[in-house]
This record gives sequence, structure tokens and C-alpha cells, in this order.
Amino acid sequence: MKFIVRKEDLYEGIKIVERATSQKAVQPVLYNILIETLENNKIRLTATDTVLTVITTIDAQVQDAGKITLPARTLNEIVSKLTNDLITVETEENGTTVNITCNKSKFDIIGISANEFPTDVTTYTIDETKCFDVELKPFLKAIKQAGFAAASYEVSNLLSGIVCEFSDGVLEIASTDGNRLARVREKITSGITEPTQLIIPSRTLNEFLKMSSFIDEESIKICKDKSTIILKTEKTLTISRLLEGQFPKYNQLIPSDSPKQAIVNVSQLISALERVSVLVNEKTCIVKMHFADNELTLSGDTPDSGKSEDKIDIDYTAEELVIAFNYKFVLDALRIIESDEVIIGLNASLSATVLKPKSEDDFVCLIMPVQIR
Repeated sequence: MKFIVRKEDLYEGIKIVERATSQKAVQPVLYNILIETLENNKIRLTATDTVLTVITTIDAQVQDAGKITLPARTLNEIVSKLTNDLITVETEENGTTVNITCNKSKFDIIGISANEFPTDVTTYTIDETKCFDVELKPFLKAIKQAGFAAASYEVSNLLSGIVCEFSDGVLEIASTDGNRLARVREKITSGITEPTQLIIPSRTLNEFLKMSSFIDEESIKICKDKSTIILKTEKTLTISRLLEGQFPKYNQLIPSDSPKQAIVNVSQLISALERVSVLVNEKTCIVKMHFADNELTLSGDTPDSGKSEDKIDIDYTAEELVIAFNYKFVLDALRIIESDEVIIGLNASLSATVLKPKSEDDFVCLIMPVQIR
């Protein structure tokens, strides 16, 4: 195998696929990126952990056909440090050592035969009749706003997934870990003919969100094939298994209104939470919030370290209320709100609290408080 490729093209391809490599692989080849030459002067990069697979193609001058797998981390470090010139990649006669040269720089990397790479991900075909187009910008915005509340444990657990409902003109995305819930609705133009609900692993969508900076397209294709989801762009495929089961009926959990409401400046609340959290017990992460007379008092304490308190002015005229939260849950929600002010819907000290941006109605986050001892 031998090809010549621009440094920026190869580096971009590596950055797109490397996140799909396994972090705890039983098979060493799953730490590697599969590099294959294609016809029409292109090469294909593939990485997989057997649950998530990412494939991308890049332009190159192919001189000899072939394929090999190389360790993703080593390959990334080498290519990132090369000058912005043409790179020559060539396998030696033994078939597993690859020479990478760029100007006066040369590296010899020992790879693993491509025959050891899982064949089911390299031979995947797409049935275009099972695909529909979705606008990329609102899709990415919805993932960012509503995907953070998914559970971080077991990949097979439904709560580690993000539920996506596609219908004609509307995309609804939601996630919950049982302690918090986020939901967003975005207007979209799609080619979908009938409503479709997909429960996609949060890791799949979060990795797609990270690689989206390399996607220069207005829409993508979403394809469902049995228990598999494919996100298809012009040059890249993101393939993942779907989660199967009945996702919680989250819309029934969101209160239609709240008896008490506070309007709070988002940046001021973030800053106050960050200050108070310095002396919060990192095991419980509890911050108390005291709403009264247009003022919010935040407090935290750790028996071994001390206490903290901060106050900010707010718009609140309802009866006095003291409520406590895991402050990290509140910060996660505030940091993705695209508004200067947030409306906090309150009820009682142990009732679910709702956060909504003041400037839009499409996003809502629900957080369960913790009991104050």
C-alpha cells in the first residue's frame, strides 16, 4: 500500500474517526484505525468499538492498493506534529510496518493486519429507502440542549440513551437519568413520511456532535435498519446500535405550570453557584437555595472545611422557599441555555423544579431537589 495525502486532510480524517476506537479493548486491533485505499484516488478510515463505528473517506494520490490498521493515538500524535505538507504513507514488505514521511520527518509504525479488523463494519451497506433527510443545524442544537441529562452508566440501559422523535416539521429530543430531565423541540424540514421514534445511545450523538465541526453540509441522512442507526453525510458514516424498549413518558412528568416563579440572570447564577460550590461536599454536591423578596441566597457547607454563602438579586415575589439541589445538575442546565435570563418554576421544597429560557419556549429542564437534613 502506498499513497500521498495532504496533512490537513489526513489529520481531519483521523480526528473524525478516532473517538470510535475502543478504550478498553479485548482485541488490540480495536485500538487501531483501519486505513484502506479505494478507487478514484481516495482512502477510507474506519474505527469501531463494536458498538459505535465511524467511517470517513478522504482524497489522496493512491499509488499502490492495500490496507492496514494503525494505533489511533500514535497516528494522531505523529500527524498532528507534521508540517502542513504532503505526507507519504507506505507499507514495508512485511505488511505490518508502515513508513510515514513528510519533508525530512520519518516514522515507522508497527500496525496490525487488516484481516483482524471486524469485517461486519467494513462491509456495511445502506438501504436508501430506509433513510430520511434532516437539517443539520437544528439537529445539532437539539442534541446539545437536550442530550446532557442522559445517564452515564451502562450503555445498554435505556436511560443512557437520548430519545429522538422525528415528525413532519418537528424534531423532539429528550433525555433523563431519573434525577433530571431535558427536552427540546426544534422546527425542521425533513423528508420523513411518518413519525419515527429512535432511542440512540448518548455516546453516539455526543461523538457526532464533537465531529460536526468537520461537516460542511446543510442536512444529513438518518437511516434505520432493524436495530441499527446510521448518520450519513457526504464523506462520513456514523453507525451505532439502537437501544430497544419503552422510554419513560417524560412529557407527563413536566408540570404544565408552576405556582411560584423566579426570573434570574443566567450568568450571575452560574457565577454564584461556582463560588459557593468551593466549600460544598463533593460527595453530595448539595447547594441550598433560599428564594425570598427578590433575592436568592445560595449556601453550601462541608463539616471539615467550612461554609459558603452568596446572594444575587432576582425577580421573585412569591412566598419564601428553601430548596436544595445537586449544584452540578443546575450548572449543566444553565450552561446550555441560550438566553440572558432563566425562568425557574418552583412548587415545594421536594417538588420538581423547572428551568426554561426566558427568550424561548422550546427548551425545558426539570431537576429533582434533594431533601435537606
